[in-house]
Amino acid sequence: MSLSLRDQLLKAGLVNEKQVKQAGKQQQKQTRLEKKNQVEKDDSLRQAALQAQAEKTARDQELNRQQQEKADQKAKAAQVKQLIETSRLPKLTSDDYYNFVDEKKVKRMAVNALMREKLSSGSLAIVRHGGGYEVIPRDAALRIQERDPRRVVLLNTQTEEPDADDPYAAYKVPDDLMW
Repeated sequence: MSLSLRDQLLKAGLVNEKQVKQAGKQQQKQTRLEKKNQVEKDDSLRQAALQAQAEKTARDQELNRQQQEKADQKAKAAQVKQLIETSRLPKLTSDDYYNFVDEKKVKRMAVNALMREKLSSGSLAIVRHGGGYEVIPRDAALRIQERDPRRVVLLNTQTEEPDADDPYAAYKVPDDLMW
């Protein structure tokens, strides 16, 4: 049979009978006053526990938000990759190149005359993919731009048909020069 803390302290000689009775009376008096609402209870421990619980909840919510953001970024990256791979045009090998600027550097891509015209008019776009560049249709480029605008390197605005009464309609201004 185990002894209570009070009995153990008495047996060890750390306290005497008078001190034990006085502590018991003090404890009874405190509980009686708490029941009559004459003395406020010591809620500091309960308050500390509630505050710790609130901090833990806030920390958990922040971690969940960060994990959700990472998952969303991965999902967007996967969607962009799938859009590029399903809608990219085949690579050409020709001596005709289309020049464009990417991060203050002039890059070039092999194209044919039709592809050059469509890139200049805005029907096609150039996007970054896997360390290189791909040519994709405009609608796919717009969807990619919604998810990750940094991936779209070149997307010209679509040119409208010239007005019928435009006196300079017969004179075309080149959009891309051959270098």
